[in-house]
Amino acid sequence: MTFHPHLAKLQPYPFEKLKRLFADTKPNASFKAISLGIGEPKHPTPEFIKQALVDNMDGLANYPLTAGSEALRSSISQWITRRYSIPALNPATQILPVNGSREALFSLAQTIINTEQCANGAPLIICPNPFYQIYEGAAYLSGAEPYFANANPSRNFAPDYGSIPEEIWKRVQLLFVCSPGNPTGAVLNLDDWKELFDLSDRYGFVIAADECYSEIYFKEDAPLGGLQAAQLLGRADYRRLISLSSLSKRSNVPGMRSGFVAGDAEIVKNFLLYRTYHGSAMSPMIQAASALAWNDELHVQENRTKYIKKFAQITPILKEVLDVDLPDAAFYLWAKVDHLHGISDTEFARRLYEQYNVTVLPGSYLAREAHGMNPGQNRIRMALVAEVEECLEAAQRIVAFCKDLLKNQ
Repeated sequence: MTFHPHLAKLQPYPFEKLKRLFADTKPNASFKAISLGIGEPKHPTPEFIKQALVDNMDGLANYPLTAGSEALRSSISQWITRRYSIPALNPATQILPVNGSREALFSLAQTIINTEQCANGAPLIICPNPFYQIYEGAAYLSGAEPYFANANPSRNFAPDYGSIPEEIWKRVQLLFVCSPGNPTGAVLNLDDWKELFDLSDRYGFVIAADECYSEIYFKEDAPLGGLQAAQLLGRADYRRLISLSSLSKRSNVPGMRSGFVAGDAEIVKNFLLYRTYHGSAMSPMIQAASALAWNDELHVQENRTKYIKKFAQITPILKEVLDVDLPDAAFYLWAKVDHLHGISDTEFARRLYEQYNVTVLPGSYLAREAHGMNPGQNRIRMALVAEVEECLEAAQRIVAFCKDLLKNQ
């Protein structure tokens, strides 16, 4: 039996690696298990979204259109205009509903990558490093190869694109951007976007802006988005730019699998053609609930307020023992741990689980060895997604664990 030859290139997901790390470790049963490992929102789903699902169950009797309903596309267009203060996108040609940004990030590469166009080897997809692992799988299974651009802490964890050789850029067909970033929470500024647009103009690659964390932020100004940056820089046609967003984090509905892509009309047209065959139309009841969710901002503000208060309480507690700061946005803390008696990120995670029954994710599992280093090494990612009381309890246990380590130095 034969399978796709590139399936063998896929690595286990970070949580599978974590499971293996803990395989022979028994957690301290005197503590209740608390997980800060998975970035799955735990705040309650708004009741009006649940009710909308119930009220629209008759839609299950109909085949949905891949392009989505006019009502949903219009609500997304209106949200983009309100959120980013830009002219309305054409709902019919510049917006496409998708089953969550994860699915679209993966399948977009199938539409963009042209394996017959690259004469100097396989086409390349540039990924930030650390990164969301879907980017890597999307690269391999589209016939491309990932090229990892390491995060630079001195650049607010933005990759140093200027260090990438020209021979690499000539092979690039797609570049993934994650802003706000996972796991760092860093947000690209207008100069960062200008650099990317200039490179896209020079080498002709598409930019896919993963912006699923855009509505969880801690500063007065909301994070700058790719479409917004394009408008500010005179790129009103959004050429070679696609923005992806989702309701999962914004509205606490990860199980709905509802998001959108928006931007360059030519890319949207071809992506729709691909998706028509891909069989990825969104359920009518999900479409109806999604349209209501995009039209309501109150629940988003309430959700963001909870995160702001939570991070304001927990970050100072953890900063006593860890090298960690409040991020620009998203719901992660990205902390260094190697000052604690030289402990590695994997050993920190394993021993914390063993002694205090708290799960965190080793940073090295979120990155790849590239250009002589793994930029996630000796860091941990903590997802503060649960209610504040549980996160506070986890933080206090982490402090106790770190103090135990420091005593033994």
